[in-house]
Amino acid sequence: MKRLFISRLLVPALVMMLPGFVCAAPLVVANANPAPVQTAANAPNAANPAATMSTTSLDATRGDYRLAGGDAIRISVFQNPELTLETRVAESGDITFPLIGRLNVRGMTIDEAASAIAAELKKGDLVKNAQVNIALVQIRGNQVSVLGQVNRPGRIPLETFDMRVSDVLAAAGGIINVANAPAVSGSGADTVIVVGTRDGKPFRREVDIPSLFVGNHPADDIVVAGGDTIYVPPAHIYYIYGEVQRPGAYVLTRGMTVRQALAQAGGPTQRGTERGLHVDRPGTDGVAHASTPAMNDLVQTNDVLYVPESLF
Repeated sequence: MKRLFISRLLVPALVMMLPGFVCAAPLVVANANPAPVQTAANAPNAANPAATMSTTSLDATRGDYRLAGGDAIRISVFQNPELTLETRVAESGDITFPLIGRLNVRGMTIDEAASAIAAELKKGDLVKNAQVNIALVQIRGNQVSVLGQVNRPGRIPLETFDMRVSDVLAAAGGIINVANAPAVSGSGADTVIVVGTRDGKPFRREVDIPSLFVGNHPADDIVVAGGDTIYVPPAHIYYIYGEVQRPGAYVLTRGMTVRQALAQAGGPTQRGTERGLHVDRPGTDGVAHASTPAMNDLVQTNDVLYVPESLF
């Protein structure tokens, strides 16, 4: 019995060592829901990176983003690869899909559009138990234009339905800030203008950006809508010349006094003096009016400060 038991163990091992013997691989059951493979729907678009979002951000918008004219989408039906379609939503909101024809998806979320296509495929038993998936390739329908003094002006896609002014400004690289330097022509103001339409009527709102956070007024950070335009005007400036270290134009910050404005320009030269400093301030009539301010008086937009030469 012992010899018979040993032979039963050794024979299979010897057989596997024979030349030409091929051992069959174990059978592996494929996952019914394989991991997604990178396709045109999630591959980056090098031609237009500003209008194409990453796979992560596209997936994040599935429950929120609503389709609009110009959006590019990829539609696939489980176990029906012949129905896979990459298309662009027409300005009317229509798409054309095999076996269905025209279908309007304007204003639908991604899940709502997928359910609508699945419902149409089930009609007439075109596809039984249709499982439809839609992936956003490009967002072009819901965009906001950002103009003026920002680092990356242009059209910004609305990734979610509740993007706010601060979100769009961040996507545009933020407001240009070259404060404390004479070359201030590119600096942006801290109050931006939002224009668009709401309920078919013209809409305009000025948003004070610092007050959203410093002043604790988050409600002023309004939700933007597709077609809105955000304009960042140039920063308020003042001018200073005469016997100062660095004459020129400077960004006017809130609550800036004459003393602070003089300090920002480096202060008086050895021949300059604070006494006799005067300011030319534009009036409502367009004419500049000269005055001698106190050092703690506030500087106003487009003030022109002159620092005279000391007589002694």
